[in-house]
Amino acid sequence: MADERFTRRQFVRDTAVGAAALAAGASVANIVKVGNAEQADTKGILNYSSDMEYRSCGKTGWMVSAVCLGGHWKRVNKMVPGVFQGNSWLSANLDDPGFQQNRYDVVTRCIERGINYIDACTGAEIKAYSKALEGRRDQMYLGWSWYEREARSSAQCTGDALMEVFEDSLKVCKQEYVDLYRIVCGVNGRRDKNGKWIYPHNEAESAGIAEGLRRAKKSGKARATGLSSHDLPWLKYMMETFPDVIDVVITPYTAKTKMLPDDDTGFYAAVKKCDCGFFGIKPFAGTSLFKGDSSPGNPHEEEDNRLARLTIRYILCNPAITAPIPGMINPEQVDNVALAVMQRRALDVEEQAELDRAMDRAWAQLPRCYQFLKDWEYV
Repeated sequence: MADERFTRRQFVRDTAVGAAALAAGASVANIVKVGNAEQADTKGILNYSSDMEYRSCGKTGWMVSAVCLGGHWKRVNKMVPGVFQGNSWLSANLDDPGFQQNRYDVVTRCIERGINYIDACTGAEIKAYSKALEGRRDQMYLGWSWYEREARSSAQCTGDALMEVFEDSLKVCKQEYVDLYRIVCGVNGRRDKNGKWIYPHNEAESAGIAEGLRRAKKSGKARATGLSSHDLPWLKYMMETFPDVIDVVITPYTAKTKMLPDDDTGFYAAVKKCDCGFFGIKPFAGTSLFKGDSSPGNPHEEEDNRLARLTIRYILCNPAITAPIPGMINPEQVDNVALAVMQRRALDVEEQAELDRAMDRAWAQLPRCYQFLKDWEYV
């Protein structure tokens, strides 16, 4: 099965069958817990494992593992010394055999643990994970964006421009389709002098972004579409204005994030009304949560692993979340987050106090580029 290619023709056929089943009223459990004591039907769950929890990803119809693989590899140089060709993790040499083996091994362990979604959002990531999934593409849902060429520039916020990038990305990465085309959009809005919120994209740009998603889905090369943004009010606007193309939203979500009481007009209400999947990025506050450097055997490894598990458990207490998507640099980190899913969900008083102290420390040392995470402390 791993070597059998999932073609566009199969995709169109299976998507039509799934849509017909949903239209006919077929019910799917919102959450299939570890062990499946409720004996839910798991035949339709991609890469199912009884040791993993699965959550409904909104109107996509997918059941997604309760923790997934984020595309970033922030500290992979601790596993492959010298792989960075510059100061940023994005400078990694994608042709380095050690790097390719590392990504292959991490994806392999994800598959073994029942994880079934990878979120790739940069040119380097879509290339690296396309390579890592060769021969087993049908075992993982793949989220997709080439953010450097997309809506960060106003000139790219048109249906024509976005489709050109999307088509080119598939060609470069030798992919026939993606499961989720999720455009990375303007990072943060701002308030004007009168206190009115100004979205990161104006009305015309927002409509152009929606048109790009609509064309990608209509082409048959994107099974589902959505958005990633750090701006909550704009995401709410997009869900409410273009519900036909916003199947999934991706936002920051850390162990500091708290859900405010829902008054039927807030962000979570829009997620529910639009029936969107909801993924959380930066769960570990961009590694600021940890004391160690993530190298195997470092003096803080045990404590950092525990903090990672506490964070995953904390986030999954919110049933609106489909999954947090941490970046991981070795198979042992995959094992650790998978273990968190299997553990007791609610944190006790001591565990919550430990996590609060760690997050206070993380907040105090957030680098400038991650200060925006503080905007997501209350949602």
